Amino acid sequence: MQNLDDLTVLILTYRTPEKIILDCLKSLDKNIKILIVENSNDFTHKNIIKHEFPNVKIICTGDNLGYAGGNNFGLKYVKTDYVLILNPDVICEKSFFSNILDVIKEAKDFTIIGCQYLFDKVFMPAGFFERKKDIIFKEKFKKDEIESLEKVEWVTGCSMLINLKQFNKKEIFDQNYFLYFEEFDLCKSLVRDNKKIFTSKKLKVHHLGFKSSISDDPQKNSRTINIKDWHYMWSSFYYYKKNYSYIYALNKLVGKLFRSLIKLIFYSINFKKNKRDKYLFRFLGLLKSILCKPSDYRG
Repeated sequence: MQNLDDLTVLILTYRTPEKIILDCLKSLDKNIKILIVENSNDFTHKNIIKHEFPNVKIICTGDNLGYAGGNNFGLKYVKTDYVLILNPDVICEKSFFSNILDVIKEAKDFTIIGCQYLFDKVFMPAGFFERKKDIIFKEKFKKDEIESLEKVEWVTGCSMLINLKQFNKKEIFDQNYFLYFEEFDLCKSLVRDNKKIFTSKKLKVHHLGFKSSISDDPQKNSRTINIKDWHYMWSSFYYYKKNYSYIYALNKLVGKLFRSLIKLIFYSINFKKNKRDKYLFRFLGLLKSILCKPSDYRG
C-alpha cells in the first residue's frame, strides 16, 4: 500500500453513545475512508457525524447481526484492499496512521495485523493457541522483549488491520457467532491455512472496553450483561466444538455447566438477583450450545 487511499476504517456500532463514537472518530486520520455500520435500523448520531466528519459513510444493517454478521455486512461495502476493523470504544494513538504504511510494508503478504493496548496491562492483545508457546510469548511481551512486528497466531478483534487480498470472499467471519470468539475462530482458520498474523508495537490503541454498549438505563444495562453472559458461554462451546471436537468441548466446559447450575441455585436461595442472573444466563447459553442450538438469544 503506497498511501492511505487503499485503506478503509470499518466501525461497527449498536446504539453507541454519542461521546464514545465521536472520541473514536476524532482519533482517526481526517482524510481516511471511514464506514460506520450501525447494527440496527437507525443511527441516531447521523447528522452531527456527517457535519463534523465528511469522510464518514453510514449504513444500517436493519437488525442486530452481532459482531460477525455486522462486520461481514460492512465488508461488502469496502472497496479498498485493506480494512481496519475498530470497535467504537477504541481511540487510536496519535502516531497510528503515520505508522501504518511502514507496518504494512514491513509485514508484506500478511493477512491480519493486530494492534496493541496503550494502557491495558491485564488483557493480552495477541498470543498463541498452543499453551506452551502462549506462556513463552506472554513472558516476552510483559518484559517488552518482542519485536516491533511479531508473528503470532491470534489477535483481539477490537482493532485489526486486515488484508482483504488474502480472502476469496468478503464474508470472513463465521456468522453462527453473535458475540465473542469470532476473531479467535478466524485466526484459527488462518493458522491452518499457513496465513501470516502479526501484532505490532507501532499500532497502539486505547480500548475503553464495553463502553460502546453501556447506556444510562440500568434495566438496559442489566439486559446487556445477561446477553453477554449467555453468548460468552454459547460461543465458548461452539468454538471448541468447531475447531477441536464435540467431545473436547464437552470435557472442557461441562464443569462450568454444573458450577453455573450450583451457583444459580445458591444465589436464588440467597435472593441475590444479579449473581443469580449471571449464572442463569451462563448456564442457559452453555446448555443451548451443548444441545447444538443456534445463538439466538437477544434479551
